[in-house]
Amino acid sequence: MEMTEPLMAPVFLSTGERLIVVFGGGRVALRKCLHFKGFRIKAVAADILPEIEDLASETVRERVDTTRIGEHISGAFLVIAATDSRELNDAVRDLCLSEGVPVNSAHGGGDILIPSVLRRGKYAVAVSTEGRAPAFPPYVIRAIDGMLDGGYDLMLDLIMDIRPAVMEGIPSQPDRAAFLASVLDDPEVWGLLREGHPDAARDAALRKGGLR
Repeated sequence: MEMTEPLMAPVFLSTGERLIVVFGGGRVALRKCLHFKGFRIKAVAADILPEIEDLASETVRERVDTTRIGEHISGAFLVIAATDSRELNDAVRDLCLSEGVPVNSAHGGGDILIPSVLRRGKYAVAVSTEGRAPAFPPYVIRAIDGMLDGGYDLMLDLIMDIRPAVMEGIPSQPDRAAFLASVLDDPEVWGLLREGHPDAARDAALRKGGLR
């Protein structure tokens, strides 16, 4: 399989008070707002869905004026151009790029892409084609969703549970990584978890590293 150089670097951001400015108030804007739930969101549009109002810290109900884009993006950590106008989205994108403000545009060309995400209770999986084929990531997420059964949640709980013993009993980081990889590859541990025996799975895992 041919390997290509990455176009973008994937990263997860912690939520908080950083400002996300969203231009647009429709369904596309709502999807973007949901992705950034937990941030401080400012939505700018003449018409704004009630669901966006519930998510946003601030709403500005006005028709987006290209002469006021700079005013609205002041202090923004990231900007989303999600109006139904390509011309307007391009104007938002171009100004942000010229000002060095990270921007995602519903019509492309920004320096931020929003991946498709599968969330579980304690982990998340994100998929992106880096803009090459936007229809592909949701398909991959659906496939992964069918594969990642509850056993994966149980294994994550197990790894989190034994981590203190591993940190104490295996001083070398490479050795710890190798041990945890061996646990993750162990069919006995997986079988015990899926059969409903988490304590036995824990004992089996710790025995592998001489920690029991």
